[in-house]
Amino acid sequence: MRLFSKGKVMRTALFTALVLGFSAACYAADDGKPKPQAPAESAEQAPQQQPPASEKLTLKAPATVTAPEVDPAKMAAAPTNPGGIMPGAAPVNNKTYVIGAEDGLGILVWQNKELSSNYSVRPDGFISMPLIGEVHAAGKTPEQLGIEVQDLLAKGGYLRNPNVTVQVVAVNSRKYYINGEVNRTGAFPLVVPTTVLEALSQAGGFHDFANKKNIKILRIHPGGKPENFKFNYNEVISGKNLKQNILLEPGDQIIVK
Repeated sequence: MRLFSKGKVMRTALFTALVLGFSAACYAADDGKPKPQAPAESAEQAPQQQPPASEKLTLKAPATVTAPEVDPAKMAAAPTNPGGIMPGAAPVNNKTYVIGAEDGLGILVWQNKELSSNYSVRPDGFISMPLIGEVHAAGKTPEQLGIEVQDLLAKGGYLRNPNVTVQVVAVNSRKYYINGEVNRTGAFPLVVPTTVLEALSQAGGFHDFANKKNIKILRIHPGGKPENFKFNYNEVISGKNLKQNILLEPGDQIIVK
C-alpha cells in the first residue's frame, strides 16, 4: 500500500509539473506575438478635417448689374438707309431748290435697291440711272426730278407704280468766293441764306494790312452786266449802314484788298 501510494503521488506531481511547464510556454509564446489592432474607421465614418481659419472661403454676394440709363429722347426710331443712300440731306427745300452741276443727289426708288443710290450731277447737267439711262437734272427742283423719274420708270414698263423720292445730299453748284487779304480764301458752299458779314466770318479773319473799309462784292449775271457792291466792315460791326450787308448769290466774289 505504501509503494502504491508513493507511486501515485509521484505521478500526480509529475503531471502537475508538465501542466505548469506547458502553460508557461504558451504564455511566453502569446506574449511575443503582436497584438491585433482595431480596424480603421471607414472613409464615411472618419471626421472631415476643417481648413484653418486663414484658408476659409468667404462667400460674396453676386455683383448687381445695373442697366444703362436710356434717354427717352434718343429712343426715336433711327432713320433707315435703304439702297445705300447717303444719310442726311442738305438743308434745302425740295420744292424750291434748283439742282445744279456737281450737286449730289440721293434717289430712293421705293422697294428697289438696284435703282436707289447716290448720283452726282455732271457738268452737262445730266445723271445716268440704270434702266432709264440719261436724265437731265440741272434746272429742276428735287420734287420735279422725282416725278420725272417716276414717269420714265412707269412708261418704260420697268415698274408698275413707282414711288421715287429725290433729296439733295451735297450742295456743290451754289458757291461764293472770297479772295484777297483774309486767312482763308477760295470757294464756300452757299447752302443757306448768307450775308457778306457771315461769309467774311468763314474766312478766319483779316490780314494785318487789309482794307476793311472798302471791301467789294462782284456779281456776274449770265448774259448781263456785272454788278459791284461796297461793304464797309467797320461800319457794319458798329451797327451802321446795315443795308450794305446784302445776301450773297451763287457765284458772288468777295474781294478784300
